[in-house]
Amino acid sequence: MRPYLTVLRIRGVPTSILLMFFTRLPMTAMGITLTLHIVSDLGRGYGAAGLVGSATMAGTALGAPTVGRLIDRHGLRPVVAVCGAASAAFWVSTPHLPFEALLVVALPAGALVVPASSIARQVVTALVPPGQRRTAYSLDTISLETSFMIGPAVGVLVSTQLSSTVALTGIGVAFGVLALVLYLTNPPIRTAEEAAAPRTARPPILSWLTPGLVATLLIAVGALFVLIGTELAALATLRAAGEVSWTGVVIAVMCVASLAGGLVHGAVSRPLSQLRLMVLLALLVVPVGLVGAPWWLLALALVPTNLMCAPTLAATTESVSRLAPPSVRGEAMGLQDSATRIGLALGSPVVGFVMDHTAPGWGFVAAGVGGLLFAGAGALLHRRVVTRRPAAAAPDSAGSAAATG
Repeated sequence: MRPYLTVLRIRGVPTSILLMFFTRLPMTAMGITLTLHIVSDLGRGYGAAGLVGSATMAGTALGAPTVGRLIDRHGLRPVVAVCGAASAAFWVSTPHLPFEALLVVALPAGALVVPASSIARQVVTALVPPGQRRTAYSLDTISLETSFMIGPAVGVLVSTQLSSTVALTGIGVAFGVLALVLYLTNPPIRTAEEAAAPRTARPPILSWLTPGLVATLLIAVGALFVLIGTELAALATLRAAGEVSWTGVVIAVMCVASLAGGLVHGAVSRPLSQLRLMVLLALLVVPVGLVGAPWWLLALALVPTNLMCAPTLAATTESVSRLAPPSVRGEAMGLQDSATRIGLALGSPVVGFVMDHTAPGWGFVAAGVGGLLFAGAGALLHRRVVTRRPAAAAPDSAGSAAATG
């Protein structure tokens, strides 16, 4: 734990990690709470709920780079003020909107959601020296995993024990209050040296969106493809075995395994690269398809692959922060958010289609194979670029090599 204690002693880090943890909580509760509202209160099916969820996710994927660019240009406060007000207004009004109106406003609402994860990564980069950032990114990923363990559970509890109206209104109020706190505290998004340097013209996107960074983002898409596919296949397997009531316990085991993997990744002196972690994440999920009932055996079988989850996400952030110039860090982090949303959007229907035409166990295989395809595309892109570069350019490609392994 010594590396983590060292990072937590850095001024501003503990309060920033805690603030971003709470800022992420309403985000993690959005999906399940909105689904329960559409199905229960509006009397629509899960397909209709999926349409609204997909529209929100598409809005976030499309809007994240633009929001990040606005942070780069205007700073944190104006963006947090606009996004916080928009998010609060949308979620407070959601219980009172008909389904058709909800479907229309879901995409712009997703585009203007408070970019808590992107901001958290920028703050960590600004506060922590380069040599300790891997540990700090692991700590941030652990915080994210913890919020995903708590947020959806609170959303379901409030929706079922009180009402979805109370839950959705609470999400809106939480967005507004936390955005206000974030506005008032205004954590740094640039290091002291970066903030003191004179402002220069924004570099063209093709000058920093290098093949190495594109490879990193492709691998990130694959990682989320695997993760959402694994969750969907686990749910289908439990449902087929008549043990769907144990879904929460199985997911909790997956989250704990991910937390443990993240702790190790942030503490070791020579961690695995993003590509190697991604390949292990995908390979280790394939044999889970051989496991069915009982639920506890499935949970144990899912531990090895989930040990790679948080490390892969942390390694992705480390690669993006290293490859993108400080002046466009917000936009680069926004592209990372877009990559994760694309992975989620692709993984669910692809794995679902495979299971609809085969059996639940093949969902794990589809998730793993799909992840390996993205990892292979990222690795091929990097190797192709390296072979085209002259030997004199080797130092320039070192960062990309570290990013993809």
